[in-house]
Amino acid sequence: MKTLITLIFIIVLSGIVNAQWEANVRMTNNTAISRTSSNNAWCIASNGNVVHIVYFDARTGSTDIYYKRSIDGGVNWENDINLTNSSSNSSAVAPSIALNGTSVHLVWRDSRDGPNGEIYYKRSIDNGVTWDADIRLTNNSELSWQPTICVSGLNLHVVWYDNRDGVSQVYYKRSIDGGLNWEADVRLTSHSYNETNPSVCVSGTNVHVVWYDNQNGITKIYYKRSMDGGLTWSSDYLLSNAGDFPTIAVSGSKVYAAWNGANSIQYRKSLDGGISWNTESILTNAPNLGVPNPNICFNGSFVHIVWKDNRNGNYEIYYKKSRNEGLTWEADTRLTNALDESRNAFVAASNSKVHVVWQDSRDGNQEIYYKRDSTGNSTGIHNLNKGIPDKYKLYQNYPNPFNPTTKIRFSIPMRSPIETFGDDRVVLNVYDILGKEVAILVNERLNPGTYEVEWNARLGGSTTFPSGVYFYRLTTEGFSEIKKMVLIK
Repeated sequence: MKTLITLIFIIVLSGIVNAQWEANVRMTNNTAISRTSSNNAWCIASNGNVVHIVYFDARTGSTDIYYKRSIDGGVNWENDINLTNSSSNSSAVAPSIALNGTSVHLVWRDSRDGPNGEIYYKRSIDNGVTWDADIRLTNNSELSWQPTICVSGLNLHVVWYDNRDGVSQVYYKRSIDGGLNWEADVRLTSHSYNETNPSVCVSGTNVHVVWYDNQNGITKIYYKRSMDGGLTWSSDYLLSNAGDFPTIAVSGSKVYAAWNGANSIQYRKSLDGGISWNTESILTNAPNLGVPNPNICFNGSFVHIVWKDNRNGNYEIYYKKSRNEGLTWEADTRLTNALDESRNAFVAASNSKVHVVWQDSRDGNQEIYYKRDSTGNSTGIHNLNKGIPDKYKLYQNYPNPFNPTTKIRFSIPMRSPIETFGDDRVVLNVYDILGKEVAILVNERLNPGTYEVEWNARLGGSTTFPSGVYFYRLTTEGFSEIKKMVLIK
């Protein structure tokens, strides 16, 4: 009996350790529809332990934009707030949210000025506690649709498509004072056929936009960038000859784009700020995958992506991540298991947590649901609390040789004021015998201290690392060191 109890305890404990994704949380509960946007926007954003979600909801008889937040990393949620209070004959839909510190920025489509719909903007400078008045961003007699927003400092960038020119074209608008004032619209596309569903992201002064067009019934994915904060733009770059509904994310010079392929999610990345792109590849596919509408985000060295997937007979939400900036990817994870449709999922990550929000019809009408992984963005770095070192040091891994895991220890001293003006990130990479990077174990800013991180040579997604010699390198401002280790199977 004692052996049986011990065995049950081990099984239960193993389940707890491996169960990173927590239970679904129903965020809305009313008889009207509640929906998220299409995949080009973001309906969730997080900064530290503050998580913000936006959606549109028809509980008052008209459709309004609602906002909800958590200040403890998604454990508890405050009551939702109606941000638009539309009249009964108007609607506000398709919200997109972006953050910069405690400033929250929101755009959406609103029909208060007529059935064509215009793009509106709203902001909060106190982390969503209070909100400024609405600002109308567009003013034309034709449809304006699918806005999305990104922010870098005081610079805000908004893209959308509208029909003022007879066909749908992608337009851009920016504010350089945190949303107080807005410059004139800029048309980014110039073709004679429909260009729709743009998505935008920014890193510093580099702004990146993707969209899809429809020429002769064939949809293609295009990309465009600005290196001067939106003043001037490059020519269009063809990312794919077949695809629609793209999403884009950026971290420094690394840009990631994903979109619907033929029963698959297609994926490309650029390591030089969009100048050149790797070859198009399939990120995931399955029988009857359908139209997945992916949404992607980047945090540290992690890339996270969510999508809808009907491989099991009805649409469910799936998730996938890379721990090493898209070098390798882990297996697909099914996040929902409802008897009805789950769709339009969005992902955000901050600290160690990954947050996902989507719309779900399991309750008889569309409701908003949320799920989190409290350790999904954790690098597994452990501070050994050995005081503040007096110098940089990279230790020999142990055990060495190893199979399949080994631990690497390193020390970061107190840095001088001059050093802190540079890039003070700590980067720990692993390379094979040919010098090819095979893993990024650390890529973040760390306080002074002695740290330890584990490399598991079996956590390479579809990659199986062979036996042999590997090198690991620690790099930070003013310091770099390389050591050798041996994997034996």
